Amino acid sequence: MDAPSEFRNPGKRRSKKGAKPQLYEDTSMQPPPSQYGAPPGQGINMEGYDPSAYGGQPGPGQFPGAQYLNDPMANMAMQYGQSLAGQGTEFVHKNIEKYVSTSRMKYYFAVDTTYVLKKLGMLCFPFTHSDWSIKFNQDQPVAPRDDINAPDLYIPSMAFVTYILIAGVVLGTYNKFTPEQLGVQTSSALVWLILELFILNMSLYIMNLKTDLKYLDIVAYCGYKFVGMIVSLLAGMIFQSTGYYGTLLWFSITIAFFLVQTLRVKILSHPEDSNYSGGSKRSLYLILSISLLQPVMMWWLTGYIMFAK
Repeated sequence: MDAPSEFRNPGKRRSKKGAKPQLYEDTSMQPPPSQYGAPPGQGINMEGYDPSAYGGQPGPGQFPGAQYLNDPMANMAMQYGQSLAGQGTEFVHKNIEKYVSTSRMKYYFAVDTTYVLKKLGMLCFPFTHSDWSIKFNQDQPVAPRDDINAPDLYIPSMAFVTYILIAGVVLGTYNKFTPEQLGVQTSSALVWLILELFILNMSLYIMNLKTDLKYLDIVAYCGYKFVGMIVSLLAGMIFQSTGYYGTLLWFSITIAFFLVQTLRVKILSHPEDSNYSGGSKRSLYLILSISLLQPVMMWWLTGYIMFAK
């Protein structure tokens, strides 16, 4: 039985129905999208709604992200965030200024190369220095670069960092170095320095002494011992125990002499006090205590490093 003509010759049927079936959609004859990002009549753009302002594609002439600047909620959130950031900055600045005056601290770092060299020479050979008076203003201290006798925080801070590094080198020569050792060494030195600061401030308060000594001055004077500790560790690494003990003994004498000559200008009570005689004795005891404590701390913070074999 013969098949129908349309099945025998399918090409004729397709020619009767029209052109060949399209493999893709022909969009060449469609109208271009409207300025709101969709063809006319689609979505809810008939009232001028712009989806690009709420996360869609940026309009012509806009940079990426500009659509968020036109969002009132985004602007409100940005203003609120800026307000919170301003309040937080003001709060932190106020509390830092309460305990650490940045305007006064900058004088402790106002140094130059000449001052650093002279101060290091004074710490190593204080016996050659004669004038220990300090030009002091009641409102603000004089910058260290203008007065060799003024305390600074540059040398103590740099000496502290150098001491930690030298301690790591010495431990490395004995094959005792580990990364944790630097953290332990830093924490130990900081704890002892803070403990010194607390004890001396409490001593000044309990003794009720009228002095020109500030807590930053105490940090500076207690931090000068790190210079002698560095030299002692280097001498011990090169000349073994003999070099270590000899250098440590020399710097113990020099730091004690330096502090006695410097602190007596700061700590001694004012002559106009009615109890000047008793206050002077207490001041001398405190000066001697601070001066003799530094050699002990120098030995304590370097001895176990040198003999960690």
